[in-house]
Amino acid sequence: MRLTDLLHPHLDGVTTVVDATRGGLSLEPYLHLPPGVFLRGDDEQPVTEGELVLLSYGPDAELHGGEDACRAVLARMRPGARGLIVLGHRASELPYHRLLDHLVAHRCQVLRAAPLDYVHLHAGAVIARTDELLAPHDFFGRPVPADGHATALRIADEYVFADLASRSLRARVLDLERTVEEAERTRVAAGQDGLAERLAAAVREKEQLAAALRATRDRVDVLQARVAMLEGSTTLRVGKALVTAARSPKRGAVRLPGELYGLWRGRRRAAGPAPEGAPKDRAESDAPVDGRFHLAHRALTVAPRDRLVVAGVLTPATAEDFAADVVVNRLLPHDGRLLVQRTDPDVLVVQLSACAGDGPWSLTGTGLAPDLDRTLAELLAETRVLGRKAVLWRDGPASAAPGLARLAWDAVVDADTGVRLGRLDPVAEGRERLREVFRADSTRVRLSQLARTAGAPDPLDERRVAVLAAPRDRTDVARLVGQVLGQLHRPAEVVVPDPAGLDELTAAGVAVRRGRPLAPWVADWTDLTEDRPDTLLLDLMCAQEYSGADAVGHTPTADDYVFVPSLRPLLVRRSLHMSGAAPGSWAGQGHRLFAVRGKEPS
Repeated sequence: MRLTDLLHPHLDGVTTVVDATRGGLSLEPYLHLPPGVFLRGDDEQPVTEGELVLLSYGPDAELHGGEDACRAVLARMRPGARGLIVLGHRASELPYHRLLDHLVAHRCQVLRAAPLDYVHLHAGAVIARTDELLAPHDFFGRPVPADGHATALRIADEYVFADLASRSLRARVLDLERTVEEAERTRVAAGQDGLAERLAAAVREKEQLAAALRATRDRVDVLQARVAMLEGSTTLRVGKALVTAARSPKRGAVRLPGELYGLWRGRRRAAGPAPEGAPKDRAESDAPVDGRFHLAHRALTVAPRDRLVVAGVLTPATAEDFAADVVVNRLLPHDGRLLVQRTDPDVLVVQLSACAGDGPWSLTGTGLAPDLDRTLAELLAETRVLGRKAVLWRDGPASAAPGLARLAWDAVVDADTGVRLGRLDPVAEGRERLREVFRADSTRVRLSQLARTAGAPDPLDERRVAVLAAPRDRTDVARLVGQVLGQLHRPAEVVVPDPAGLDELTAAGVAVRRGRPLAPWVADWTDLTEDRPDTLLLDLMCAQEYSGADAVGHTPTADDYVFVPSLRPLLVRRSLHMSGAAPGSWAGQGHRLFAVRGKEPS
């Protein structure tokens, strides 16, 4: 909730707002007072009827002010005066019992309290100085029709029920925290008990395999030397010449003396040093034979890493969905270890359904394919050597591959892999379903959780939007702040010629800056008189993620979820916006334009 949403319903009959906040807090940019209501500084005079005083209280005394300053202002309030206390504490950590004593002592009643959506202000409460019990307000700030004894009963009853609900929730939270702590201790203990033994066994097996490989290579070198010696021997070459002549007596008998003479001359050259400039024998190799296997890998890059890189034991469908947002290296049993070494992924992901279903990793973790289990254990060991995370994506019942649970994982994800928006049918699913998937159930949201686990670039950064605006007066500033903070998909930054008066956006976590936009997507809101619904950016980003288009907007014919040759752009890729090309030429330059309907059909 914004501060204006909490304050404005209680400004009836108020003509003056007194700013009595202390420390470095300034609430003027948050208020957007209506005409006829004026803001003035605190002159430490009594606050009377028709006035509303602003107070602040929080954990940071230099920013919010202390408890003593707040109590001093409450003492100056007279009957009929109102106040707004902004709180730096989170609602779950608010020491309201300390404020409660001061409020009761100075005959102040709390009319409404609500959370605030700011970085350093987390809650607020509207109070009134009164000598009689006032009717409370509902969630929307409207007074409840009650008086006298009925009002007292309502407040008392609501307090009891609210305390019952809060105590139940607190007990549930404590139980969950205790369960998580016990599970973590069990997991750590189990991992520590078997980790050293498994690591020692893996090291021994690695050394044995390395010794066997060196012995095999030495044996191969000896055999190759013997074969080369035999192939170059005069006895073998004479035998070949005689066999060739015997197979074709007419031509071979005529050529045989010449071949034998050539062998004799070659043997004499081999016995002594070859003169300079002598031609090489055709049988002599120009370069040593390289018997190594070389890996052809498409996803390898040397550019600075700005995307999550996943090496995974994945199903084909999951690998395809992941590849739309991250770099995917799908591992196979014969080359998985080499891929992990060469590509240095951010995280190794093992999908349970890829082990329990069909595919190259089928039966892994079931105990029926010990060679695959050993290969997977080697992959996990190699991943840890590189200092990367290993994650089990358990998108099916654990009983399908119980052996996977015995491996040492850095994290376990118990969820499906999400839904890629491009696989949905917008007509059949509906706009509301697309919004729900986009915000909570999309593949990109799942990958964002994985990126946080691995400490890698977040795929949700590709959803950041920069709003371009140029407010000219206080009315434009208030309208811009309201439209930005009202969006269900909130912009990441607002680019304006002058950031004055936009402190509320900064406090709400929206960057305000001059110059060029930095977010991947740009929305031009220069015309602040236009009415923009709170679902505007959400629907535009849903359409972009569904289509992969470079620009999304409206058309005069109200086309919906179709590619079009021209449109009125509302959301544009930053690179396209910075190119300076006219929107009419975008389609001719190969850019994809996608249209969405401006308003949902009734």
